[in-house]
Amino acid sequence: MKHIAILFLIMMVGLVSIGCVRVKPWERDLLARRDMAWEPDALEAKRESHIYFSKEASMPGGSGGGGGCGCN
Repeated sequence: MKHIAILFLIMMVGLVSIGCVRVKPWERDLLARRDMAWEPDALEAKRESHIYFSKEASMPGGSGGGGGCGCN
């Protein structure tokens, strides 16, 4: 049983370390492109946030009042 636990631990460390990579300075410009962002269109993200806020009367990470009627 102890050998199985050690083997499992070694396999998990190996799997986790596969995702670690060093990004070279000249490769960072590719990762900083606008279309690689979580929200590539800032205006669309703001609009969706406002719709969500109006519908749910809540905003993630923020606070605000309103009853969800959209009259904010």
